Amino acid sequence: MKPKIGKFEVEAEYFSEENCFVNELYNSAADAAVSIARIRVLPGEITKLHRLHHTTERYVILAGSGIVEIDELPKREVQIGDVVSIPPMCRQRITNSGAGDLIFLAVCSPRFIPQNYEELDY
Repeated sequence: MKPKIGKFEVEAEYFSEENCFVNELYNSAADAAVSIARIRVLPGEITKLHRLHHTTERYVILAGSGIVEIDELPKREVQIGDVVSIPPMCRQRITNSGAGDLIFLAVCSPRFIPQNYEELDY
């Protein structure tokens, strides 16, 4: 891995099948230890129920508020500054409960790869 300073590119954001907007800020095979994505959920929307194989995910809430669901834990409200830690194989989703966009960083270790994503329907 070499030193690098990445610039935020608004136009890199895309709508994901998970029902949110994703901007992959950092995800490189050269640094498989971690990936960082900026996630944006519109007001009233909820991400699809899913889990990640072999990957721990952390949400760092940057803007807005939401309701997070993780496995059998009670639903929990989150807001700016909160950090949510989600071990591998935990069912998860988040609902935007506020009037504005819910924006958070999704920090994954090891880095997120699509093969580790599993959509759930229960």
